[in-house]
Amino acid sequence: MQRFDGQVAVVTGGASGIGQATVVRLATEGATVVAIDVDAAGLATTVELASKAAAVGVGTQTVTSRVGDVTDRDFAPSVVAEIIDRHGRLDVLANVAGILRTGITHTASLDDWDRVLSVNLTGTFLCCRAAIPALLDSGGNIVNVSSTSALAGHPWAAAYSASKGGVLALTRTIAIEYGQQGLRCNAVCPGSIDTPITEDFVFPEGVNTKLVRRMMALDRPRGPETVAAAIAFLASDDAAHVNGEHVRVDGATLS
Repeated sequence: MQRFDGQVAVVTGGASGIGQATVVRLATEGATVVAIDVDAAGLATTVELASKAAAVGVGTQTVTSRVGDVTDRDFAPSVVAEIIDRHGRLDVLANVAGILRTGITHTASLDDWDRVLSVNLTGTFLCCRAAIPALLDSGGNIVNVSSTSALAGHPWAAAYSASKGGVLALTRTIAIEYGQQGLRCNAVCPGSIDTPITEDFVFPEGVNTKLVRRMMALDRPRGPETVAAAIAFLASDDAAHVNGEHVRVDGATLS
């Protein structure tokens, strides 16, 4: 399927995991994709993978990258301005960038709290704020990556859960605020997905690990491409009447 022919997409967190898989998926469906991340080496790998998957040459306008931090308030506006200057439009924003820090809540580091919310929630807001005017012009849409931790308690991940709950609330706010102007905003809530961020989960010493079993997949963990497929659906015209919604990609874990 070429659901994104002629469209331009931005994917944050594009150097690995769900972000990388989303860049590849959108490129194979015809989109011109700009991948964003702080990891330059990872972005180079993403551009190579996506270019091969889309059967285009590396370094073409089809798949490009921009190194930068979504928490930098000047970064997203500069990226959007460059895209409009080069391509004349922006159709899809996929906010995937995120980090995880774990720890017992009452002893958690305030620095960790601030950093997680800064990347996961404020970074998502800054990218949305910068992209909305261009998306209104094109009739485009936003897909944010939240988490099943926004839907059910997740022990030892207070900052992550709070940030992803905020992403879900932000998604619904944008959907209702701009829906009459033709802008859609939806979210995916992954769970039990094999990505680098899940490898960052460290159990605090002495805790009962059974508390996270209810958030584990009923069958088995899946790869990031399963979430990328859901993002591509929500970003496409196939989801033209889907707005302000979240889609769990967790194998019925929270059903």
